[in-house]
Amino acid sequence: MKKQALQPYAINSVSELHRILALPKPEHPLVSVINLDEIQCFADESLKSVVFNFYSVCIKKDFKGKLKYGQNYYDFDEGVLTFFSPGQVISTELTDDLKLSGFWLIIHPDFIQNYPLAKTIKNYGYFSYAVNEALFLSEKEETMIASIMKNIEQEYYANIDYYSQDVMVSHIELLLNYANRFYNRQFITRKNASNDLLVKLENLLSDYFANGKVRELGLPTVHFVSESLNVSPNYLSDLLRMLTGQSTQQHIHNKVIEKAKEVLTTTSLSVSEIAYQLGFERPQSFNKLFKSKVNVSPLAFKHSFN
Repeated sequence: MKKQALQPYAINSVSELHRILALPKPEHPLVSVINLDEIQCFADESLKSVVFNFYSVCIKKDFKGKLKYGQNYYDFDEGVLTFFSPGQVISTELTDDLKLSGFWLIIHPDFIQNYPLAKTIKNYGYFSYAVNEALFLSEKEETMIASIMKNIEQEYYANIDYYSQDVMVSHIELLLNYANRFYNRQFITRKNASNDLLVKLENLLSDYFANGKVRELGLPTVHFVSESLNVSPNYLSDLLRMLTGQSTQQHIHNKVIEKAKEVLTTTSLSVSEIAYQLGFERPQSFNKLFKSKVNVSPLAFKHSFN
């Protein structure tokens, strides 16, 4: 009889997380800064795979266990900053001697509900990065992020007043903006690896169109491209914007237009035939994309060469 897979354990509140980790009751019901040194690790099969229904920002130092994301395991022996949005499944290899160090900021979505951050937080792509795309911090950067977390902690430990939530939300926004800056720095310092990824992207798209995969599978999607390159969709788009100023979707469109120009000027195929050949379900969609990129219709472009 096949063994049934263990379903992820859902943790829905800050209080529930504190209880599971055997920590004192949180000072604030919707936001908390947890010192990882205070967590007593234990091997509990039901908690090997969990879903956190809140935002998490975590500085991990000297992490001796293994974290799993998808089918891959990653070792963390240096200080890294990771981000998780509500609903993501995180798996951990739990052991009795697992050692943790660092700080963990927990933000329930309700805490920022009436603030612009509730919408803009979705624009921070790193909340959907894979674990292996974590932010590696310099000592100075780590100190800065930890200081902001401690400011949030001090705010809810003080007497809560009319401005407390505003101040804490401002600190959260500051932390996220610094993380944006640090990620851009990481893209630059890893420029060789980033450029290699750009080359692989170009080769992937060229092969996709040259070998007729577009006829069989349709236009390549951002998910297909990122999966083929073994990176998360948001990480790939953010990296490409840093390198080229364009997202993954824009790179795909550029390749479509490049191929379309080639076919329009070297064959006698009609615009509709070319649209279907390039993976479009409707010629109108092809016409619209081509005109938005080239400023003339495919037919006008074809006639200009004839």
